[in-house]
Amino acid sequence: MVGKVTKPSALDWDVDNCTISRAMEILGEKWTMVVLREVFTGLRRFDDMRVRTRIPRQVLANRLSALVEHGVLRREPYQEPGARVRHEYRLTEKGFDLYPVLIALAGWGNRYLADPEGPPIQLVHRDCAAELHVEIYCAEEHPVTEHRDVLPRLGPGARRREDTTATEHSD
Repeated sequence: MVGKVTKPSALDWDVDNCTISRAMEILGEKWTMVVLREVFTGLRRFDDMRVRTRIPRQVLANRLSALVEHGVLRREPYQEPGARVRHEYRLTEKGFDLYPVLIALAGWGNRYLADPEGPPIQLVHRDCAAELHVEIYCAEEHPVTEHRDVLPRLGPGARRREDTTATEHSD
């Protein structure tokens, strides 16, 4: 028997203030993550990043400027002998908090996108040389190993949608 399909309750809630969307507005462009990779691996100067990544000059300048504007990086002056003052880019606390994201992204890429001979770089623990990976724990420190063990629930910033008219679905 074919009956009326009720709309998912998630449609009752607005996503205009979604923090994932907001994060992707800052981080969601390819070159932004490439710039962060470079800073995390120790390259901090514009010219060094440009040589290594081949990012067009204006694109690199725009990405660095946006990351500074959003408080992910900060500019620090430096001066080579006999040269003008220039700036290098350092991670802020907000920037360092992206490290697990970069490790997770690298792990996913190494697993699914590496060349047959393996990934070009591996992130390893300095003390034991074991490869890094990201694990998920709840606030009670229980390991979460299955995505089905995660339940989305409304947070304190949830807002009901203005337009909550029922939508009928048909197959």
